[in-house]
Amino acid sequence: MSKFPACEHDESFAMKLYQTGHRVTTPATGVLRFAARCVMLALLILATLRQPASAQQPDSVHVGNLAPLTVEQVVSNLAQMNLHRVQALRAYQGTRTYRIEYQGFPGVRSAEMVVKLKYLSPGKKVFVIQSATGSKLIIDKVLKNLLAAEQEELAPGTQRRSALTEDNYHFRLNGHESGPSGGTYVLQVEPRRKDKFLYRGRIWVDASDFAVVRLEAEPTKNPSFWTKQTNIVQVYTKVSDFWLPAYNHSVAAIRLGGHADLTIEYKDYAITDARKVSTLSTARSTLQSETARAQK
Repeated sequence: MSKFPACEHDESFAMKLYQTGHRVTTPATGVLRFAARCVMLALLILATLRQPASAQQPDSVHVGNLAPLTVEQVVSNLAQMNLHRVQALRAYQGTRTYRIEYQGFPGVRSAEMVVKLKYLSPGKKVFVIQSATGSKLIIDKVLKNLLAAEQEELAPGTQRRSALTEDNYHFRLNGHESGPSGGTYVLQVEPRRKDKFLYRGRIWVDASDFAVVRLEAEPTKNPSFWTKQTNIVQVYTKVSDFWLPAYNHSVAAIRLGGHADLTIEYKDYAITDARKVSTLSTARSTLQSETARAQK
């Protein structure tokens, strides 16, 4: 059974109308429900929950002073350090501003919601809505459902299915670039299977911290019958010793015309509980030994 039965029902009903050639006589609010709700719900899940928060190591090795790593080494270090950093981050809080604009049949609809977030390890998020303006339908049926879905996405099984590891993705090294945080490895990622939790595109990996600082992608599996194309950009920012989401922009083209545009701004972060990563020396010696092998 679908986790979102209302979406499943709306899409099934709409598909039958589409296949039989009947005119859609659903009320305007119903059309907006299955177009905006299902599209944006899946869109946000794919866009915002794929990357764990990452901590910069206080005594990390600066790769710029070492030989460039192979793609296998970059991916191995990324997976290892993501795991260590998630274990180190115990609690934080922040504020998010969600903005949605839907343009298409039956017209333009928009909404904005400001949410206070508190994260507690392992895998608990508490959301408090501070304000909500605009379309009540989008607020109730899209944005609030997104918050509930995000809590569900913290399940360990889901995180394993979506992790940036060799089990889930093929990786190719596209090159190196300089970014606001310093040097980055640019990797092309292709999923090993069609899965709604995976995406294809590019990621930028910080060459010192081995944390994803930017991604540009599209879902592997179309999140809804009603979307033709979905593009996602997510940027991360350094907060204290951690990397956390800073900005998300997702645009979906709707099959029957129009598009849905979602932005999320993250601010007012405060790290309230964190531990030092206990395997820094192990991670550093592993990196140095791999680099030595690459130099041979």
